[in-house]
Formats: sequence, structure tokens, C-alpha cells
Amino acid sequence: MDIGSLAGLLAGTGLVVASMLMGGGLGMFVNVPSLLIVVGGTFAATAVAFPGKELKMVGQCMGRVFKNPAQEMVELMKFFVDCRKASGKGGLLALEELAQKAPSEPVSKGLLLVADATDPNALQEILSTEKKAIRERHMVGKKIFNEMAKFAPAFGMVGTLIGLVQMLATLDDPSTIGPKMAVALLTTLYGALMANLAFLPMVVKLERRMEAEMQQLQLAKAGITELRAESSLAIMREKLKAFFPDRDDLDQVLAG
Repeated sequence: MDIGSLAGLLAGTGLVVASMLMGGGLGMFVNVPSLLIVVGGTFAATAVAFPGKELKMVGQCMGRVFKNPAQEMVELMKFFVDCRKASGKGGLLALEELAQKAPSEPVSKGLLLVADATDPNALQEILSTEKKAIRERHMVGKKIFNEMAKFAPAFGMVGTLIGLVQMLATLDDPSTIGPKMAVALLTTLYGALMANLAFLPMVVKLERRMEAEMQQLQLAKAGITELRAESSLAIMREKLKAFFPDRDDLDQVLAG
């Protein structure tokens, strides 16, 4: 798990809550109708903008935000070393069993293709197509959160306008102006917080995660290619280590 992402989210939320408490308490910052306008409007607009099959990826995207890609890369390298040891003893067919334990679906598919003795050129083409498809799915997830970051402040302004209309309709009672103005401004606050504390940071983090996963897929492609070529274990280790040129401990990590 990426502790930094979780810590940043908790710290940002904590600082906002603390500033509210110092200003007189949380009660004045809670308004259910304003929340319904901003949260409900944001998700409703997102549902209109994207088809259901793409919206299903939102949960997966949020899960990727809190993953540690560097650790996943090392684990993937160790997995391919284990695969080479197994194929060295039992041949390529031994990879069928290991495919069930693969850390990701693309790796599992690749191992099954190697076990079936797929032509190397065809294998390269299949892996490249798989990488392209995964990149496109990442782009969709990133676009969803990017649009949500636009919708949230917009619906915050909608709520503010609704509140201002209600306030202007009761100008004959000066005692209601202050409370209704506060409620009107809360929707803008909710929209700004959702966009800048949640959605926009997720867009940036998903961009970084996409780059990391593309590197993982490149590593997987290299490992699968070496398995198909039945390269020696030493050659495989050296080619995998090239993905982490700054780490000096990989010889020990991959030696197990």
C-alpha cells in the first residue's frame, strides 16, 4: 500500500476539519441539501457523461491510487525468476500451474501462451495489443475523475445560486439573510473541497500509476519473452534488473 497517498488524504481532511473547529464548530459547515446538490449532481452528471461499463472502473481506479508500484515491480521480477526455475525443471508446460498464481491477468495470459509454445512473433504482437488496451482503460478512468473535478465546483455554484434566490426571496426578513447566505456559500465550499482534495489529486496520481503500470507491463513483456526463448536464469535476471538500474540489492533479492 502507498502510505503517502493515504496520509496525504487524511492530513488534508484533518487540516480542513481543524480549521472549521477553530472557527466555531463543525455544525455550521454541515448542510444536507447542499451536500445533496453537490454530491448527487456530480455523480448524476458523471453517469450521464459516461456509459455504465466505463463507470464500473471507478472502484478499480480508486484502488490503484493506494498501491505501491515499486514493490509490485520487485514482486513481479521475483515471480518471473520462479517461473524460469520451474520451466527449467518441468519444461514450458510447468508454467500452466504458475499462471494461476500470476499477480495480474496479463501475466497469466502470457504464461499460458508460453506454455502453449506460441510463436514468438505472435506472442510479441499479443502482448503489445494487451498493453495498448490496458493503457486505454487507464485513460478512461483518468478522464472520469477529471470530469468529476469539473462537475463538483459547477454544482457547487448551482447550489449557491439556489441559495441566493431563496435569500433574495426573503429580503423582507433581515434575520434570514445571514443564515441563508452561509448555506448558499457552503455548496461552493463542498464543490471546491471535492475537486481539490479528492478528484484532482486522483487524476494526478492515476497518471503516475498509469506510467508505473506501463513499466510493469514492459517488465512482464520482457519476462515472458525470456521464458519463451528459454533464456538462462542469469540472462533473465540481468534483463529484469535493467528496469531498476539504481538498486544495488537486486542480486540478493532475485537470488532466492
